[in-house]
Amino acid sequence: MAIASLKKGFGKPKPIKTTNNAWKAIPWTKVQRKVFKLQKSIFQAAKSGQDAKARRLQRLLVKSYYARLLAVRRVTQDNQGKKTAGVDGVRAISPRQRLEIVKNIKGNLKAKPLRRVWIPKPGRDEKRPLGIPTIQDRARQALVKSALEPEWESRFEGTSYGFRPGRSAQDAISRIYTAINQGQYYVLDADIAKCFDRINHDYLLSKIHCPSSLKRDLKQWLKAGVLDNGVFEDTEAGTPQGGVISPLLANIALDGIERLVKEMYPNKGSTNQVNLIRYADDFVVISKDLGIIEQCMTAISIWLKPVGLEIRPEKTRICHTLNPIEYNGKIEEPGFDFLGFNIRQYPVGKYKSGKTGGLRVD
Repeated sequence: MAIASLKKGFGKPKPIKTTNNAWKAIPWTKVQRKVFKLQKSIFQAAKSGQDAKARRLQRLLVKSYYARLLAVRRVTQDNQGKKTAGVDGVRAISPRQRLEIVKNIKGNLKAKPLRRVWIPKPGRDEKRPLGIPTIQDRARQALVKSALEPEWESRFEGTSYGFRPGRSAQDAISRIYTAINQGQYYVLDADIAKCFDRINHDYLLSKIHCPSSLKRDLKQWLKAGVLDNGVFEDTEAGTPQGGVISPLLANIALDGIERLVKEMYPNKGSTNQVNLIRYADDFVVISKDLGIIEQCMTAISIWLKPVGLEIRPEKTRICHTLNPIEYNGKIEEPGFDFLGFNIRQYPVGKYKSGKTGGLRVD
């Protein structure tokens, strides 16, 4: 599709008066259709290797009035954290104020520091930090994300499931089921230590090739700093959880792990020597060969170093899907936990179906 025809479809709309009723009168179905059409064009351009065209379309999208409307709606009405305040204390805004933000996020903004909030971890006696941007910064992040995400969706690995449109934890579990339902396997159940807090900024930014104005935005958000009980702290690493764009940036940083193991152990015909399934910073590596599992763990640990990350030893284990095994002087019970599910196989009797065992996911 030609850029000219897209620009025609994204021409300057009729001005909307900044009243409360004006926000409600916006034709949201039309807005979503227009934005999706442009995002689809970005996806197709990136998929076909037309990087220059993809950049032009990304610049067009972040200037689009429709895209700005949709970004503001998402962070002020649709998202769960819409009533959480940033450092400016603003937690709820009127329709009139939403239209003002639509105007303000057209250009680059000076990012304000994040407000740190401590959230209890489910089932654990510990808390995790969230960095909450202001509503205006969140809206600009949602806008930039809408331009970057289609490009990266064309590039992301097929076995990455976390924080991606149209994918869920159930999809990741289904992929694991498919990988192990025809045999018995060794599994590396790995956990990356403090992934969102430690990602190397320089590494991440070097991986993203986008219009320079968007790159400036990304750098600002990464370096904005955090206010914790009135005390300012620099953010030298990480993509703080709480930002709209942080999950996408984490996925970009971790993209490439599956390609690494597949290059080491390519498929033999229709048979996979190794499978890697990742959901954000949690992943499993599956193979019938224990040696392959061990070598993948070593290779992934080396790959993670320039990203600024490492595998957490105390929460990483090698086990078997069917049988207990002794590993590093410790008996590892069969099966593993992943995304709240317990996955393991059970022996079957000779009169039951299944060559190696019955697979169960709890």
